[in-house]
Amino acid sequence: MNKVLEFPSTLNVLGKPLKSCSHDPQTGYFRDGSCRTEDSDSGNHTVCAVMTDEFLHYSRARGNDLITPRPEYAFPGLKHGDRWCLCANRWLEALHANVAPPVVLSATHQRATEVVALDDLLRFGVDREQNY
Repeated sequence: MNKVLEFPSTLNVLGKPLKSCSHDPQTGYFRDGSCRTEDSDSGNHTVCAVMTDEFLHYSRARGNDLITPRPEYAFPGLKHGDRWCLCANRWLEALHANVAPPVVLSATHQRATEVVALDDLLRFGVDREQNY
């Protein structure tokens, strides 16, 4: 079960404290469950996305296999329904290919909007109706 933590010094795309994305599987650039970032994160792992089979197969075809477990990296492999911090560029690429996965807005870091238009993230938001 995912526990929800807040990272009050870091904001999400809604201008509120960033919430955790996933602890099972453990995600994030820092592998702390959050899509928080820093300048050393050249991939901008800021979009908390809900995996779909369509996106996972697309990503694998593009050279980033998120399905296959990699125990040497403590990576369990992802499946439909898992939440994962995606690189903003990969999410945008998937959007253009019509396979963008849903987005958890409350757990998507504000720096995602440096790459992806906020309106696009909002359109795919699964929690846009909630009061975050």
